[in-house]
Amino acid sequence: MASSFLCFTLLFLTLCTADGFEHYTSTRCLFNSTELKDMEFIRSYYYNQIEYVRFSSSVGRFVGYTEFGAKTAENWNNDPAELSRIRAQKEIYCHYYCGLYYSHVLTKSVTPSVRLHSTTPLGVHHPAMLVCSVYNFYPKQIKVSWLRDGQEVTSDITSTEEYANADWLYQVHSKLEYLPRSGEKISCVVEHASLEEPLIIDWAPPMPETERLVIVGAVGLILGLIIFLAGVIYTRKSGGQTSTHIQPPDHSNQFRPD
Repeated sequence: MASSFLCFTLLFLTLCTADGFEHYTSTRCLFNSTELKDMEFIRSYYYNQIEYVRFSSSVGRFVGYTEFGAKTAENWNNDPAELSRIRAQKEIYCHYYCGLYYSHVLTKSVTPSVRLHSTTPLGVHHPAMLVCSVYNFYPKQIKVSWLRDGQEVTSDITSTEEYANADWLYQVHSKLEYLPRSGEKISCVVEHASLEEPLIIDWAPPMPETERLVIVGAVGLILGLIIFLAGVIYTRKSGGQTSTHIQPPDHSNQFRPD
């Protein structure tokens, strides 16, 4: 899944300044796979922030963008050694660095964590709203969708862009406005490169207040009945086994003279 989303740029700058004038070059590799045919090598030359000449592997030659750049491009294009050297950079430069990126960065992934909760919608179009929040995933590309009784929902959905946490991880939030129906099943579906199969989180609606009070009352009644019966049983057992013995008063010292 992830390969269809990946598109990265490697950018390197070389700067040279003197007496307030700035000259620099930028080297870029545009790619979405490790295959050479899917890469483009670009080297641009700038003077005081103006690009005056560029080489692109997709064009195969230098192109000038200013009068001076056009003359420079003509000279370099007429130099077989220079053209051969710059054309080889796609394989030498891009292929090497793109391989490093794929082996150390781009093929790594972090499995997302998902929280599904309800909230109150701002408008009055629908009385209920569910929010599917997906946290801490990498790479950035992800798909979040909704199912209602097994059918994909295509309307009344708003989603944020994937935005970074500043630690190479991302998060995204998808909202579904809906009219609740008794017995329905609503699910949030997350598809990501780190998952072998889609992650499906089912919504478990909270119990209505009236039902909750009825259940709490019934549990309390049953518990009270159990305590009452236990007390009755204990009292009966204690009454059958206990006898009362009255100790007669001791008058032996009543008439002893002082």
